[in-house]
Amino acid sequence: MSARAIRCVEIEPADWPAIEALFGENGACAGCWCMWWRVPRGGALWQATRGAPARRAFRGLVRRGEARGVLASAGDEPVGWCAFGPRGDFPRVERVRGLAGAGDDGVWSVNCFYIARAWRGRGVARALLREALRACKRHGAAVVEGYPPWPTPGERTPSSATWSGPFSIFEELGFRPVREREASKALVRLRLRRK
Repeated sequence: MSARAIRCVEIEPADWPAIEALFGENGACAGCWCMWWRVPRGGALWQATRGAPARRAFRGLVRRGEARGVLASAGDEPVGWCAFGPRGDFPRVERVRGLAGAGDDGVWSVNCFYIARAWRGRGVARALLREALRACKRHGAAVVEGYPPWPTPGERTPSSATWSGPFSIFEELGFRPVREREASKALVRLRLRRK
């Protein structure tokens, strides 16, 4: 099945079972359950949050309609995830060198991708980002930003490093770096509408 057969939709509270099936027992990336950017402090708090506590917290956000995201499916099988929302929904962004202090007035964030292993490299992340941009626009976002790892010329970025999305898909859809390269992750932005 090709990426053209992928259907991407903004999640609803009833989609929790599909998200849980996609993330699996490991909670997507080492027990993250899409909570990394939502935890206000790092270190010990993150270690206490990941795994089962992160699963409970994220399930609560989804079921209350407080987590925004896009789910990709191939038929009935969930194959990909992309989180988005107002920058303020993700307090950890302000704690990452190179991303902090960029302001959040009207800025929305697309920050977390998870693609089922069998579907990686098949255009699912690109389809998810397109749908996330449409959803951000529907919700009134003026500017959307992402945090992909900076590419290294001549080298392929390992999939383990692209959980915030590959730089290339952001670039293809018109995102541009806000700052010079000063950390491992780029801060890229796209204006959706004039203020």
